[in-house]
Amino acid sequence: MKPRIWLKPTAHVILLIGSIIMLFPFIWSVCTSLKNVNEVFTYPPRFFGEELKFTNYTNMTDRFPIVRFFFNTLKITVIVVVFQLITSSMAGYVFARLRFRFREGLFGLYLATLMVPAQVTMIPTFLLMKYYGLLDSHWSLILPSLVSAFGTFLLRQFFSTIPEALEEAAKIDGCTPFGIYWRIFVPLSKPALATLGIFIMLGTWNDFVNPLVFINSMSKMTLTLGLANMQGLYSTDWPALMAATVITVLPILIVFLSAQDIFVRGVTLSGLKEG
Repeated sequence: MKPRIWLKPTAHVILLIGSIIMLFPFIWSVCTSLKNVNEVFTYPPRFFGEELKFTNYTNMTDRFPIVRFFFNTLKITVIVVVFQLITSSMAGYVFARLRFRFREGLFGLYLATLMVPAQVTMIPTFLLMKYYGLLDSHWSLILPSLVSAFGTFLLRQFFSTIPEALEEAAKIDGCTPFGIYWRIFVPLSKPALATLGIFIMLGTWNDFVNPLVFINSMSKMTLTLGLANMQGLYSTDWPALMAATVITVLPILIVFLSAQDIFVRGVTLSGLKEG
């Protein structure tokens, strides 16, 4: 029994070391955002400079429209999150509860799209956006992201755990399939929806490749693409760049920390399935 006494403290120490390693880049970014330009590459390196320069957070707006980048990203993220939650929840309900021919085969084919790399579909998507005249617009980032096979799978697994007695009682009361979905399944699936919403937000907010391919105008760029353009060819204002990076990370950090309990619960429940 004695070796087990050390298991919990050892696990805590390992997790603490791992947390410090993962947090170090973010902490270093925050410290760099408060330095002078000539203090960034001093040796030996120091966390803080001689003076904390909070003006870096205001100076970055002089060279780049960081506020416009922020609202562009926010608009795209909100639209994608809302529509993916709607389409994924409806598709998940259909595959979990409705009985129709070839249901399992269609669901398998739908899941098979997860194995197709995004790089394979990027060129066809680019050609479609060009054909419909949507290049260099936010619609080229929104339309291909309105549906998600992963979201459908996640919610389908969660819907499978809801007791059939609730569905049968609703049918006896004359509720339609859509009414059962909207009145019973959606309210009961808040943890799973919150979990999926966080996944979608992370993916959309941090997306860099798609804006790089589809967006050209400075006024339509997202935060990730704007940060890349803040790096100059011969010189870079690293404190201002790190300040913009911190502002980019903060919304995601706030959302995740505020919904951490719901996120953990949703991941746990979504992995369950009736026998």
